[in-house]
Amino acid sequence: MILFLFIGTLSYSQNWKTNFEEAKAQSISENKNILLVFSGSDWCAPCIKLENTIWKSEDFKKESEQKWVIFKADFPKKKANLLSAELTVSNKKLADQYNKSGNFPLVLLLDKTGSVLGITGYKNITPQEYIQIIHSFEK
Repeated sequence: MILFLFIGTLSYSQNWKTNFEEAKAQSISENKNILLVFSGSDWCAPCIKLENTIWKSEDFKKESEQKWVIFKADFPKKKANLLSAELTVSNKKLADQYNKSGNFPLVLLLDKTGSVLGITGYKNITPQEYIQIIHSFEK
């Protein structure tokens, strides 16, 4: 029974990337765009809402697995949640390139070369509606 629960948990976990070069390589090999999310996971209320209502939804999990390489650049503030120095530097470099104004949450759809196809943020809508916004950037 415990093994069944563990396997069930694995099947619903998301594959958020934390290494941007790996995300770009996967994007090229699988012919998928990159969904880049800038988040303040432990201090940004809209980021937390986006996590709980959109990113954790079954609709988003299924769609993202098929359509995008998902990458989260997190900027936690609480000491207990701090990232490794290497990951912090990597996320700051991404912010310098894609989020110069420091908006949180910021959601970008990038093509395989890293060019921005579309930008959005938190919206109080259903996961299906949010997915449609992301798809609208692909046209």
